[in-house]
Amino acid sequence: MKALTRAASVHGALCNIAQKLVSPFLLAVRLYWGWQFFQTGLGKLRNQARVVDFFTSLNIPFPAINAHFVSGLEFFGGILLVLGLFSRPVSLLLTGSMFIAYWTADHDALVSIFSNPGKFYGADPYTFLFAALMILIFGPGRFSLDALIATRFHSYMNSPRWGTDTVVS
Repeated sequence: MKALTRAASVHGALCNIAQKLVSPFLLAVRLYWGWQFFQTGLGKLRNQARVVDFFTSLNIPFPAINAHFVSGLEFFGGILLVLGLFSRPVSLLLTGSMFIAYWTADHDALVSIFSNPGKFYGADPYTFLFAALMILIFGPGRFSLDALIATRFHSYMNSPRWGTDTVVS
């Protein structure tokens, strides 16, 4: 019984430490992958003709419009991730974009998710998709403009006109 109590105590301490690391970890993810999205988007914006040609080769409808949209999404989405502003909506859009990238440019990797997982997570969109999903699911963390805004407007958001007692971060 004493060993079980000790194990529970160690587990609780480990959970407390891990919980304190959530926001710094999410900040690191946002900073690193926001920068990566920004750089990728900037590269696409600077080479629109190549992006349009690539999208055309993949039979993506309206390749010029989609090339501009994806380039801008990655460029501005990366900036917003770094700032932690509109993190979840941006992450939703980036997640969708990465799924489409898998479907169109790395379809073989996508369909081999179970038969050949190495091919799936070795594809270019994987880490971008994973980072976008992390921010979408867990939020931007405490060190973000989203959290600052939520804190500033907490009393307004909890007013009866919103019909809620909590603010989801």
